Amino acid sequence: MSSVLGVSVGAGAVRMARPHAASPHGHIAPHSFDLQSIPVGEYQVEELAAEAIGVTLEATPGIEATAIAYRSEQHARAIRASMARQQLTNYELVPEIIAALEFAHSTGDIRGISSLVVYDLGSSGLSVSVVDAQTREVRHSERTSDISGDYLDSLIREQQIASGRIAHPADPAGLAALDALCREAKEQLSSNTAVALPSEQGLVLLAQENFESLIMLAIESSARMARDVIVRSDRPVHGVLLIGGCARIPLIAKVLERWMGVPVIVPDSPETVITRGAALLARPVRPIRASTPPGRMLDDDELSPAWLSAPPKRHRKREINGAVLTVSALAVVAAIGLGLGYGPQVLERDSQSSERPTSVSPTSAPRTTTLDPQIAVAPGTTTETEESVAVPPPRRQTTTTPPTTTPGPNTIVVPGLPPIVVPTIPTEVFPFPPPPPPPR
Repeated sequence: MSSVLGVSVGAGAVRMARPHAASPHGHIAPHSFDLQSIPVGEYQVEELAAEAIGVTLEATPGIEATAIAYRSEQHARAIRASMARQQLTNYELVPEIIAALEFAHSTGDIRGISSLVVYDLGSSGLSVSVVDAQTREVRHSERTSDISGDYLDSLIREQQIASGRIAHPADPAGLAALDALCREAKEQLSSNTAVALPSEQGLVLLAQENFESLIMLAIESSARMARDVIVRSDRPVHGVLLIGGCARIPLIAKVLERWMGVPVIVPDSPETVITRGAALLARPVRPIRASTPPGRMLDDDELSPAWLSAPPKRHRKREINGAVLTVSALAVVAAIGLGLGYGPQVLERDSQSSERPTSVSPTSAPRTTTLDPQIAVAPGTTTETEESVAVPPPRRQTTTTPPTTTPGPNTIVVPGLPPIVVPTIPTEVFPFPPPPPPPR
């Protein structure tokens, strides 16, 4: 028999929900779910969720669709990466707010409400969203970590240590154990007037009225934040949907109703509202890639979604640059050899050409260098090398005939060398005796 799976990935626990069965009309009863909660502990929550989903799918072959609720785009990206590492592809991601609205619609809790506030207080923070209940459009949403379930637990811990009944833990392990005990006390106070929990450090003793006095300022601050979100959304609201693990605390619903002036709706098992809503939204995902032939393992690029996979690296540019460097080096060596043999002629032509004005071709365009984004280029090294050794554009060769000069009486002409002019020494420098008279 086919079934679906809904998953919520919270900071404190990974929760999964499977509906029992569907009605003949395809409707799933909102309270007919098999629920499972896995504490996160020291694990990375996205990796734990992916592993839990993989184990569940292997143990229950009848599951045809999986929907995972995500909080933000960064959260969704981390979930996709973890699912890819587990080679899981038949799933879809749904926003947490949409999953919560789906479940509230299925139970009829928000029937007749067109606009409402979704107040989600979990272990890691508070999310407040103003949504259109009919179109499911999010008008405005904000999140803070200043108010959270973990913060409320810390208030209980500090109060118990200050009372003298609990010794301050000496190590992080003892502190974590005390926090877990304070969390249990908070959960029990949602249905009891007092709790007494023994521990290695002492007895955790707390009455509900003391607990409410501890958290009153934090809850009122959260109500002020919710009211500010409503003002910034510029939309009137007709109700508050209270979800998350801390929604079980009776004081929160009382404070919100007093501050908002609208009904506050607390569903049954508010910490699993998003999980069950995700299960109601689960649909089979159509595979995108063709089936893999048996015996071939998938690589990382095939397992990752397309928007997570980096484009293949291209090495052709580096090969071309290496060839340019080699050819340019040979050209430099050849130029040195030619300069040694024909240096005087070159100097003579340069001196002659420098006397004439230099003309620049208007059709020559400046050379631009395009860098491959996949190749890291050190500043001031590779770019300058490419600019200096790049092959220049071809130019038309023009042959110019040097002007012929008539050798003078003191000019010595040697083939292959420029004319050598012997200077004339004046007679005043080295006087010579007068020539003898001619014979008669």
